[in-house]
Amino acid sequence: MPHLVALTGAGVSAESGIRTFRDTDGLWENHRVEDVATPEAFARNPALVLDFYNQRRAQARAVLPNAAHQALAGFAARPGWTVSIITQNVDDLHERAGSTQVLHLHGMLRQMRSVNDETQVFDCPGDIELGDLAPDGGQLRPHIVWFGEQVPAIEEAAELVATADVLLIIGTSLQVYPAAGLLHYAPAGCPVYVIDPHQPETSRPGVRYVAEPAGTGVAKVLAELA
Repeated sequence: MPHLVALTGAGVSAESGIRTFRDTDGLWENHRVEDVATPEAFARNPALVLDFYNQRRAQARAVLPNAAHQALAGFAARPGWTVSIITQNVDDLHERAGSTQVLHLHGMLRQMRSVNDETQVFDCPGDIELGDLAPDGGQLRPHIVWFGEQVPAIEEAAELVATADVLLIIGTSLQVYPAAGLLHYAPAGCPVYVIDPHQPETSRPGVRYVAEPAGTGVAKVLAELA
């Protein structure tokens, strides 16, 4: 079966009401990214960082999947295609829409891990407080890849893109690396669609740009592929 790979970014979640950190004021929910999304920020003020992500977790629980999430899940449920989603987003909206093959590049809000061992990952249904410890005695932190940290899933993501028969890039600025480089792993001749109203530039030849929000652009492209 042909393999559709979708790389999704903050623009997809934004249509459900989750703000991106690249808003025009340069702030993420009124915080500088450097103060809430780096290892240095956590070392400097762990209580602030934990509270910030507790708020993000609560926000994510309060919103619903949108038309883009639903269109991808619906396409995967049809016979004839295999669909893999690689997302830069840390919410679980793809899963809540019904998608089952989802790789989270930057971690997930609904998971937490020990500061001593990044392989000790646990479900996180509620808040994380200062003093909440993993079984190994380490402080629990969000299972999020912060700026300046390695992206453990990037090799798996590159392998997925290398098997794509069609690649969709949806709602991402193509500015955050290493995720932005994934499109270059697509096989020669693989159709690549970039769905974003801002039309982020790429050096790959033959890219088709769909200058629409994810909610309408994804449905349009999937209708052509069906």
